[in-house]
Amino acid sequence: MLVIRNIRTMRNCVRKVKGEKKIIGFIPTMGALHQGHLSLINRARRDCESVVISIFVNPTQFGPREDFKKYPRNFAADKRICQKAKVDFLFIPRVKEIYPPDYCSYVRVKGLEDKLCGTFRQGCFQGVATIVSKLFNIVQPDIAYFGQKDFQQVVIIKRMVRDLNIPVKIKVLPIVREKDGLAMSSRNKYLNKQQRKEASILFQSLQLAKEMLKKGERSSVKVIAQIKKMIKKIPSAKIDYVSIVNPESLEDVRLMSEKILVALAVWIGKARLIDNMIINETGI
Repeated sequence: MLVIRNIRTMRNCVRKVKGEKKIIGFIPTMGALHQGHLSLINRARRDCESVVISIFVNPTQFGPREDFKKYPRNFAADKRICQKAKVDFLFIPRVKEIYPPDYCSYVRVKGLEDKLCGTFRQGCFQGVATIVSKLFNIVQPDIAYFGQKDFQQVVIIKRMVRDLNIPVKIKVLPIVREKDGLAMSSRNKYLNKQQRKEASILFQSLQLAKEMLKKGERSSVKVIAQIKKMIKKIPSAKIDYVSIVNPESLEDVRLMSEKILVALAVWIGKARLIDNMIINETGI
């Protein structure tokens, strides 16, 4: 595995790989790798002849009061995971190279960036779209892999790729969960032992929505009310949102039919956790 720290070297390596007609798979990450990331790496390893992982804690997607400085960073552990998974290139650019002092260009995906998490994290998805577009330009992957947990991010990236004619295929893999259903996340490290137990309420509430649809409930207002009632039983929980939306437009759905996305963001202690579930009209 080759560890690369600057854009020029990464581009030279990409040029060589493409000259050999190899398919490049790419997983952009912010590090603190876990089994969810590993599922993406393993899939890329099966699909592609060359696999690139980037680790970059992107400052432009964090608000001034968010956890940029405290975000988990463990390069040594991440490097071992990538080596064991047989990653070909580990790209770790410096902030000053990605965003030089005079940097002033950003990507916005209007109509999608201000919904769900965007309501509470102003500017976050402008930062996401910008860094992902930059990484796509540098790595030039044939296929890029993302997890369903960050569903809004995936919808935004898909729209950006379509609108800007970026020649990359986006593959979305299922959420990887702990035994109690908690979606794997780098921010789970913020939870103490008691909070970790309480955090399983997120998945339980999604299961409740699934059961309600299966039993014939079609009112999103009623489903959301029951989810909130369940979550509020946890003393350390603070709800940012519980929403039921169209999985493509992210527009709110009042009368549930066909396929819907149940999405939520909940604070457990100091950890802001997100989760979601796609459910069709039969509750499956």
